[in-house]
Amino acid sequence: MASRILIQLDCDPQPSTFDSVVAVDAGAEVLLRHGNVTPDAAVPLVHGAMFTRGGAELASTAIFVGGSDVAAAEAVFDRVRKTFFGTVRVSMLLDPAGANTTASAAVVAAGRHLPLGDPAAAASLRAVVLGGTGPVGQRVARLLVRKGVGVTVASRSLSRAEEVCGRITAAVPGSRVEPARADTTITPGTPFAGVLAEADLIVAAGAAGATLLGAAGRDLAGRARVLIDLNAVPPAGIEGIAATDKARQDGEAFVYGALGVGGTKMKIHRAAIRRLFESNDAILDAEELLAIGESL
Repeated sequence: MASRILIQLDCDPQPSTFDSVVAVDAGAEVLLRHGNVTPDAAVPLVHGAMFTRGGAELASTAIFVGGSDVAAAEAVFDRVRKTFFGTVRVSMLLDPAGANTTASAAVVAAGRHLPLGDPAAAASLRAVVLGGTGPVGQRVARLLVRKGVGVTVASRSLSRAEEVCGRITAAVPGSRVEPARADTTITPGTPFAGVLAEADLIVAAGAAGATLLGAAGRDLAGRARVLIDLNAVPPAGIEGIAATDKARQDGEAFVYGALGVGGTKMKIHRAAIRRLFESNDAILDAEELLAIGESL
């Protein structure tokens, strides 16, 4: 049987060591690591993957696209996909900056306590994604609207939130998604206070170093049954949640911290690498990674 070769296409100067270690632990026998990959530079590398093996052996070659610049990685991923033709292709995975696996793990965690698997019940749910214009926040919002949940994308920049909502609506027609400007100081009676009061789920996906939901905001969000903070670096993105929290009950809500979600994220990442070598035509983006997470 042919060796399992993973071709790591990273948009950063140095390919991610983290992604390489996970790949080896998940069963990749040979890693071919490339940094500073652009869409044009990816094409000859993909040709090398497509034309050196044939038939069933194509399933033993796969491509991982990563890097810290999510938009750049998405452009590479799109070009790779367009390079294939017919059955001459290999499986591929997109997970820049861990955004897709982290977002999938967050939605899996929420689904343990909310009826995300029941379309009728999910349609009655409201979610707020704080830091919703960042890489992880955008994907959390996209995955939730595909479940039928009504989602508010909250950001300090209303224009950026509006842009994200436009992209999600284009990708998921008919989705219930709306933008909101996240107030720095949340007081009763303000529009954002009303958004929080209606939320069943709140996910904080902002950059490290900022508390997005303080004690006052949590008091206003009394209906929320799940609170997830994806920031592992102090201060907490949601006040009162520790990075290690995992389904800890805090009042009426279940709370998760970044490390509490991280175990599921790692399981999804490793399972996705293994899935790449099961066929030569898998294309694993956020939606496919969520399906993997839900099946674990």
